[in-house]
Amino acid sequence: MRFTFFKTSTEVSTPSLNVDLHSHLIPAIDDGSKDMAESLGILKALEEAGYHKVITTPHVMLDGYCNTKKGILQGLEALRVSAKAQGLKIQIEAAAEYYLDEGLLKHLEADSILPLSGKYILFETSYMAKPLHFDSMIETLIDRGYTPVFAHPERYRYIENLEEDYTQLKKQGIYFQVNINSFGGHYGKDAKRKALFLSEHGMIDFLGSDIHHIKQVKTLVKVKRKTIYQDIFKKNLILNNIL
Repeated sequence: MRFTFFKTSTEVSTPSLNVDLHSHLIPAIDDGSKDMAESLGILKALEEAGYHKVITTPHVMLDGYCNTKKGILQGLEALRVSAKAQGLKIQIEAAAEYYLDEGLLKHLEADSILPLSGKYILFETSYMAKPLHFDSMIETLIDRGYTPVFAHPERYRYIENLEEDYTQLKKQGIYFQVNINSFGGHYGKDAKRKALFLSEHGMIDFLGSDIHHIKQVKTLVKVKRKTIYQDIFKKNLILNNIL
């Protein structure tokens, strides 16, 4: 008997995906775009790919990228000014991709969080090991009124029993944001296998580009032309366009 978690209807057609909620386009702030020219090139390519709005999400992590709300918003403003000067029409906003560490708790305490649309907190963890404090931190986010959104859950090696592990995460109130390029094998066979599982079982809430460099946009465009991408919308209610 096939396991199905939720959202099993097949009446969902493939809509236009107008909003991207995961990218790294503020120059020289993390491991994404290195300079303004690269950022503008990516934005132009995303606009040509049909996106109307980009919510770019710099990494925030205690032992890596110690970005702050103030610094991210300053970078956002510079990016907007340059994009407008280049005649780009795409709307640009900013949130953050938070590493699930003690730094996130400090940002919560200081009320310096940058959520998606004021509600959703995009977060990531180590790819190899689930943090010991994972459950307690998710509970804290929810208690504070936020909805946790797990960035690219298909890429974590510690998720091994797909049905059991993903179902448990869903029961905790976590939303899933899968990278579109995972369906094209960009992150390897294991990530593709897990992305397909999540799609087949109706567990995807958001689709993200996770763009760091211009080459990834080219891959994105190719994947979005494939049947494997169209099939996502048959069993998943993708929420990007509400942001």
